[in-house]
Amino acid sequence: MDTRETWASRLGFILAAVGSAVGLGNVWRFPYVTAANGGAVFLVVYLIAAVAIGLPAMLAEFAVGRRARRNVIDAFDEIGYPTWGVIGLLGLATGFWILSYYSVVGGWVIRYVFASATGGYFGDPNAYFQGIAAGPAAVGFHALFLGLTVGIVALGVEDGIELATKVMVPAILVVLVGLAVWGVTLSGAGDGLSYFLSPDIDVFANDYATIVPAAVGQAFFSLSLGMGVMITYASYLGRDDDLAVDGGLIVVLNSAVGILAGLVAFPLLFSQNVEPGSAGAGAIFVSLATAFASLPAGRLVGVVFFGVVLVAALSSAISLLEVVVSYAVDRYAVGRLRTAVAVGVLVFALGLPSATSLETLTLFDRVASNVWLPLGATLVVAFVGWVYGQAAVDELQQGAGRLGGLGPAWLWLVRVVVLATLVGILLLGVADILAVYADIELLG
Repeated sequence: MDTRETWASRLGFILAAVGSAVGLGNVWRFPYVTAANGGAVFLVVYLIAAVAIGLPAMLAEFAVGRRARRNVIDAFDEIGYPTWGVIGLLGLATGFWILSYYSVVGGWVIRYVFASATGGYFGDPNAYFQGIAAGPAAVGFHALFLGLTVGIVALGVEDGIELATKVMVPAILVVLVGLAVWGVTLSGAGDGLSYFLSPDIDVFANDYATIVPAAVGQAFFSLSLGMGVMITYASYLGRDDDLAVDGGLIVVLNSAVGILAGLVAFPLLFSQNVEPGSAGAGAIFVSLATAFASLPAGRLVGVVFFGVVLVAALSSAISLLEVVVSYAVDRYAVGRLRTAVAVGVLVFALGLPSATSLETLTLFDRVASNVWLPLGATLVVAFVGWVYGQAAVDELQQGAGRLGGLGPAWLWLVRVVVLATLVGILLLGVADILAVYADIELLG
């Protein structure tokens, strides 16, 4: 315990947590999920969910992580509730599961950085994506992306994760702002901005049963909740850090990046008359590539955009790998480098089905966002709200204690509103997966 690594600075923790949150969940997943769920009305529901549901749940994970100062599994034993260690085991497994296909998408991004420079996808963006999304080349780039992730995590908390994210997160923000400013100058961009920023209440009224679960699920996915990341990252914090303020900053910055990604994506799509949400998981690789192919400076814009996506992907991937590595280093006192490499090999193996089948990758993502993440978050919230209770409030009031007199209100928000919402989302998610399997059996 005395030699456990810590963040070198509070800013380092915030940027690392933001880096985890703003990765592919925002830059890859957010635009296509927004497009598939009504545009602006989805954005409004998502922002409400991030603040009213995501932030309280994040503080619950922070309270457990900092109090225990241990990895996601041993944390519950450390604070006196070993039975609840199943939450940590689920979080570890979820992060492992997500990283396996996330790394495949990261491999696509590396491929697109080079293809943008050469104009490799300009002839037929859809055919190009279908050709590289699965197969031997996808396996190779999956391995390359994982290798980069392992290298950063192997360097440690301060010299690896913190140093990398101090560079990555500001770079993501600066480049996205630049692309968003440029995007609004394009002909037809106004229609894209209207689609993204002007809610249509009729859309919500007709499809709220789909929009609300999708928005809450996206909030948890993009905030890295329910997978052990925030418990792990908070375990490296000092007692003087203000968890409530830090959590608020993370939610605000994360939401800002999601909005920026939309401000880049939708003006580009509408300026080139590309139907938003038409490509599913391959949206930014097909729809935006189509837009880049039609622009005078398409190669340069493509390199810059996919370069940002690559940085975002790495910032999230290192947080997912750190959950597993942290557990092994804490529990078995093994070397960080050897552990990171060993876990990377296992993740690579689990990712092979996703690297060889786009349908499998889509199913992996659906299971993660609809079942594993809400299940993990539900268990954490139930534990903190109804078992850990006042001890969690006391932990949040350490440091500057900005939670102040809101502690009891936060606790009841977690106990009732957040928990009920998550249970509902989980039930809907399970029903969705069962329907998918039923369709597969019928087709079979």
